[in-house]
Amino acid sequence: MPQLPAPDYPDDVRARLERDAADVIARYPDSRSALLPLLHLMQSEEGHVTRTGIRFCAEVLGLTTAEVTAVATFYSMYRRRPSGDYQVGVCTNTLCAVMGGDAIFEALQDHLSVGNGETTGDGKVTLEHIECNAACDFAPVVMVNWEFFDNQTVDSAKRLVDDLRAGAPVAPTRGAPLCTFKDTARILAGFPDERPGAVEASGGAGSASLAGLRLARGETAPARVVHPRDGGPQDTPHDQVHEPSPAEHLSSHDAPHDTSASDPAHPAGPAAEEGE
Repeated sequence: MPQLPAPDYPDDVRARLERDAADVIARYPDSRSALLPLLHLMQSEEGHVTRTGIRFCAEVLGLTTAEVTAVATFYSMYRRRPSGDYQVGVCTNTLCAVMGGDAIFEALQDHLSVGNGETTGDGKVTLEHIECNAACDFAPVVMVNWEFFDNQTVDSAKRLVDDLRAGAPVAPTRGAPLCTFKDTARILAGFPDERPGAVEASGGAGSASLAGLRLARGETAPARVVHPRDGGPQDTPHDQVHEPSPAEHLSSHDAPHDTSASDPAHPAGPAAEEGE
């Protein structure tokens, strides 16, 4: 059955949203460019993007509901069904996964009795697995409303969601103080965060990231000898250590390997045709 047109917001709510929408649209030379922040504004009102929110965006931007829906369904940051006050995302990308992210995600599903993208019965927590958050040096990482909780374990992640559900104070490892998903959505729409100290709060890079930065700048420590995988470590006097040139790359992966490229006894044969 075809759906009826989405209902409108109550008059007072629509008037308030129209004022906010006008502020957002005024930032852009082309009103269509305001769609992404306006969708965040809709989430700040209802906690997810509803058909009413899609209709509102279409009307104030002069778009069709199909055009707005195409954008709202493309990005995973826009929720299409009711979700919790706290979006708990467990990174299950490669490094976080092998450091414990997969175990954390499975444990939280059992602990909360929810699946991926589902919300607890009290409406407090929505659990989801998420892709890389560029915090690999803090792996495994859990995010709550896109704030970082670093170096998590199964036990610490369970305590985190229990505290969120109980209303206990919870502080991110770094970054701004935690707020509800609706409040986060309004900030992402481009409205100021008026909480004391929230703007000044910031996160910093971890030691692994800073080490990579120093290497990129050429600020290297004294070189060390890298031995083949089947050899043991040896102490080499510092005056005998080879200082690498910028073109050289010291890595344990540079040790000799018995591959077709490096072992004359096992040369690579001609490339086979597809299907052979």
